[in-house]
Amino acid sequence: MAGEEGSVKVKIDNVRKVFNTRNGEMIALNGVSLDIRENEFISVVGPSGCGKSTLLNIIAGLSEPTSGRVLCDGKEIHGTGTERGVVFQQYALFPWLTVKKNVMFGLKIKGIKGKEAEDIAMKYIKMVQLEDFANHYPKELSGGMKQRVAIARAYAVNPSILLMDEPFGALDAQTRTQLQQELLETWEKEKKTCFFITHDVDEAIILGGKVIIMSARPGCIKEIVDVDIPYPRNQEVKMAPKFLELKNYIWSQVYQEYLEVRK
Repeated sequence: MAGEEGSVKVKIDNVRKVFNTRNGEMIALNGVSLDIRENEFISVVGPSGCGKSTLLNIIAGLSEPTSGRVLCDGKEIHGTGTERGVVFQQYALFPWLTVKKNVMFGLKIKGIKGKEAEDIAMKYIKMVQLEDFANHYPKELSGGMKQRVAIARAYAVNPSILLMDEPFGALDAQTRTQLQQELLETWEKEKKTCFFITHDVDEAIILGGKVIIMSARPGCIKEIVDVDIPYPRNQEVKMAPKFLELKNYIWSQVYQEYLEVRK
């Protein structure tokens, strides 16, 4: 399953999030509770607007819950922290910095400088197979390469949890498949706790030890599905009867919620 299940890494406790809009209050999340264990890879799916990204932003400390709380290693989250690395769909790289300096940026904030920072950056640049591009600028990279840099930067600060919001959503199918495989291999080596949002049910299953299905707004957890397919996994797993059975089931649940949105 999803690595060695240890203690609770992130505890989401009855989280509610309300936004004030011109049309009144909009409830994005309504009573979300979830325990994420050490080394787990959690995939999250659900219709657009169901609060997936809102929940990730609360875990990241980029947003506060209206009520309820989120704890990381037993401490309530208020604001961002280097123990939580975030990768978004938009690469969010600094265009004026080289690949190496982009990856070193978080290390600088942690107070790691000079050769030590350079060595750590290069370790993760090699991990994402971009050592030949260490001195290139983002404008000289493809979309897939930019996302590799963003992943390397997140890993470099040695977070204990990785929060990923549709990181491969803007990529072509071939690049997406390649990065899925690379992420799986890296996760198996590094054993980070991962919280991964996607619209792609195939992607959710191939990566996740558990798939969280979110309901239509107001968002809450509709179901938690165990992915009983052993790691290591590769793309051939997608042809297995168990994979297809899970895919059909999860997609049917997500589609029901999509129909709710359209009502």
